[in-house]
Amino acid sequence: MKKILIFSMIAMGQILFAQELALVKEKSKIGYIDKSGKYIIEPSFDTAKSFSDGLAAVKIKQLWGFIGKDGKMVIEPSFTNIREFHDGICVVEKDGAWMYINKKGEKLTMPSSEKLYDFNEGLAFFKINNKIGAFNTEGKVILRAEHEVIKPFQNGFARASKNGKWGIISTKGETIVPFEYDNIGEYSNRITWAQKDKSFGLVDGKDFKVIDGVDKIWDFDNQPMTYAKKEGKIGFVDKTGTWIIEPQFEKARSFSQNLAPVCLENKWGYIDPTGNFVIKPEYSDAEVFSSDNLAPVRGKGWGFIDNTGKIVIPMGYEISASFGFGEKNKGFNQGVSRVKKGGKWGFIDTSGNLLGDKWFYNAELFQN
Repeated sequence: MKKILIFSMIAMGQILFAQELALVKEKSKIGYIDKSGKYIIEPSFDTAKSFSDGLAAVKIKQLWGFIGKDGKMVIEPSFTNIREFHDGICVVEKDGAWMYINKKGEKLTMPSSEKLYDFNEGLAFFKINNKIGAFNTEGKVILRAEHEVIKPFQNGFARASKNGKWGIISTKGETIVPFEYDNIGEYSNRITWAQKDKSFGLVDGKDFKVIDGVDKIWDFDNQPMTYAKKEGKIGFVDKTGTWIIEPQFEKARSFSQNLAPVCLENKWGYIDPTGNFVIKPEYSDAEVFSSDNLAPVRGKGWGFIDNTGKIVIPMGYEISASFGFGEKNKGFNQGVSRVKKGGKWGFIDTSGNLLGDKWFYNAELFQN
């Protein structure tokens, strides 16, 4: 019986740790809700931040500490400034000095740097004489400080510049795409776009294939094709640089769920991978479909349609981008969307129901 109770408590703890919570402000106090709209941590903080890596920073009087998802203090307030935990490590300020700490609040010894950077995919950057390198969570240098810029890693790869040229590096310290381009895109499924002099094209391994006449290419975003601009019009190319959909649109966004938003004669609609309209252009703006098979479209405010073009959630909301490491979409994320109406923020589910039947003075995205 005792073992069963222990296992049950462990299981409940694991569920709570994995659960995403959203910071909300009701009147003057901040608390955290789950995706049912129920308070997991009652509003009791004047100043606080969203959860990251299982912990959230809260300010008590003039000092910052960190709570867990049970609302209990994990790291006592002792910091004058803080960032967020990533990979079990956080950048904080104490007694006028910036440092790294672990989840016990202990100071960590890391390579010297002119500036402290957050960890991302197991690495943090360091700067020496205006050159950037990277080290891992154990403090071991993985990339020497020889880059002018390193962008945040996404799925194990990052754009970086060295000697004025751009390439792609991995979290293992490998050079994946040589440093020989004037501009370069995100690396996705072993391919990226790049610019060399005035030519734009695709890089597959070490081969650069120019696409004639193109003056801009967007990231693939894990899709088999991406959009590109030629002579002022936008079409779609595949990973060989072949035009699958000829340039004809004024604007476009990436394919998702086999549909892409495109703008024609100042109206947005959705095409399939053959270039045929599935949802006719009739909206003043449109975003990509989420994994919930809903997309935000704008008429008199924002609403949401399904992949047949049917309006599932009527227009009348404001929406905002969901920016984070590797996250660039608007609208729904795992069954909920943050929306604004009448000057207040809240969350709706895929049926348009307001979570907890409540609006807030502020509401941040659900995070773990």
